[in-house]
Amino acid sequence: MSRSAPRPPYAVWSPHAERVELVLTDTAPGELRPGFAAQLATGEPGSWPVAASLDLTRDDDGWWAPASVALDEALAQLAPEHRTDPGYGYVIDGAGPFPDPRARRLPDTVHGPARRDTAGTEHRATAPTVPTDHTLRHAVIYELHLGTFTHDGTLDSAIERLDHLVRLGITHVELMPVNSFSGDHNWGYDGVGWFAVDESYGGPDAYRRFIAACHTRGLCVIQDVVYNHLGPDGNYLPAFGPYLSDATTGWGDGPDLHGEHSVTVREFILDNAALWLEEYGVDGLRLDAVHALMDTSDDDADRAPGTPRLLAQLAALADEITERTGVPRHLIAESDLNDPRLITPRPDGDGLHAQWSDDYHHAVHSAVTGEHHGYYRDFAPLAALEKTVAHGFFHHGTYSSFRGRDHGAPLPAETPNWRLVVSVQNHDQVGNRAAGDRPSAVLNAGQLGIEAALLLLGPYTPMLFMGEEWGATTPFAFFTAHRSRQLASAVSEGRRREFERMDWDADAVVDPQDPATFRASRLDWSQTENSTLLELYRRLIRLRADTPTLTEPDRSLTRCNVDEHSRYVMLDRWRSHDDELPHLSILLTLGEAPMPVPPDLHAEAELVLAHGPEGFLDELPVISGLTVVPRHAVAVFRRPLE
Repeated sequence: MSRSAPRPPYAVWSPHAERVELVLTDTAPGELRPGFAAQLATGEPGSWPVAASLDLTRDDDGWWAPASVALDEALAQLAPEHRTDPGYGYVIDGAGPFPDPRARRLPDTVHGPARRDTAGTEHRATAPTVPTDHTLRHAVIYELHLGTFTHDGTLDSAIERLDHLVRLGITHVELMPVNSFSGDHNWGYDGVGWFAVDESYGGPDAYRRFIAACHTRGLCVIQDVVYNHLGPDGNYLPAFGPYLSDATTGWGDGPDLHGEHSVTVREFILDNAALWLEEYGVDGLRLDAVHALMDTSDDDADRAPGTPRLLAQLAALADEITERTGVPRHLIAESDLNDPRLITPRPDGDGLHAQWSDDYHHAVHSAVTGEHHGYYRDFAPLAALEKTVAHGFFHHGTYSSFRGRDHGAPLPAETPNWRLVVSVQNHDQVGNRAAGDRPSAVLNAGQLGIEAALLLLGPYTPMLFMGEEWGATTPFAFFTAHRSRQLASAVSEGRRREFERMDWDADAVVDPQDPATFRASRLDWSQTENSTLLELYRRLIRLRADTPTLTEPDRSLTRCNVDEHSRYVMLDRWRSHDDELPHLSILLTLGEAPMPVPPDLHAEAELVLAHGPEGFLDELPVISGLTVVPRHAVAVFRRPLE
């Protein structure tokens, strides 16, 4: 693990520059934002009203910093109310000014002056922490996008909805990226100000309030971070130095993790992770698309001797903070590699704590909806669900028709279940549909309940997507608000081409730049009223919390059996290898035919929950003398403990 040493105020890294100037503005935070937005909309670069400037001095490592006397003289030229937190930036060899790559605030757009946010240090000693038993083994994660979670789309308005999550039984709130981006709204994956909380959400002060509000309620916070690329607008890192690789991720330029100055580039990323984990006190990070990091090849020959993979460095940082503070910090990778190395303990693996398994989503979605196009093709047989439950990954060295090659590797038997985070909805799997439509657009209440049961009563760590719990009918589409007309047009056209491979009608792809696309993606909280599905989610989460069998880490104690013809699924959960019969049996009917309940199960076990298209069932119907689970329903049986 390597992190940069403490630096003086306004220090900046620019190893190839001949001259670096610090420039200061005599303006209030946000004062310049309207003018910048208007200029950028016409394609003109924004201009800064520079009130003072001074030359910086370079050290041997390429860091530039001001002399204290010269800095004091420059600050004295500003109005008294602006001297403690002036807007600032840098002119590099006559080009610029550019905002600080480590800016803690960017209130005047990502193209405007930076701010330092000096309140962060004071917060460390006062922020409440959550109970240390909030481990991933017992986690129920809730992913949300701040801009659409509430009508106002701010951190403060999200605080008002936290009690809903507590009543639901959520343990971890996962925020999609909050770092600064260009435009008025964005998914967050076009961020360029990695150290700044976007002002549209309320900035760093509101972020601290949100973390404190979650922790006060006993909720952990996972922050989604993007280290594999930067957005296309406002990325000024190349003006400062060799931060970025020549290789592109397809979404934007990524960090150079192998070049001459890669140690400092890695420090930049590690310092950012420490900002969230230590200063803000979040409980974990979700690492976006780690397969796109130019550091994931099996061929490590180009890495400097003794340099571990970046993911291992990040995991070591999180573990060090955990050990020092006594509060667990978890790193969860998003990866489509199906590579156990990510979650294998160091030194044999990277030592991350968990990773997403999209295969589980694909298996459930294909089984319940009947969609079999694109990457769902291999999941068409119901047996795909049985295999994914048993192995964690569906593709574990097997052929993927979507990729046209063998894919993945087997998950070791000793890997605990909680290391895989699974979902039936998430921002990718909903938002990357042509219209951003949710399963509620095509499924009835019984089928939505089946998805919920497979998620919350299955073996892996469940993650919900905002609104899923009440069957939200509002879409969650991909949306952007790029001010550059050329970039906006490129994004809209690129989006249509992207979906051709998924066999979606290009005319169904909504325009991400249309403001209506963003507005339509806001949750409608009035839909929670009298929602039977919401009550089902609450009961299932409560059952998971109260039943140790459901959080058993041994994968071999979960068995899934399917009937391909009748489309029956039976999920059995054992307490231990000494049990002859499963403790819990979950019966699900995905087809049209009722499923007979095995006579021994009906005689020996208690029906603890049943739900179908019409809502909850007090008892199961009897047909021709047999007790059955009706079509599109779930029934949960529990055998008494001896």
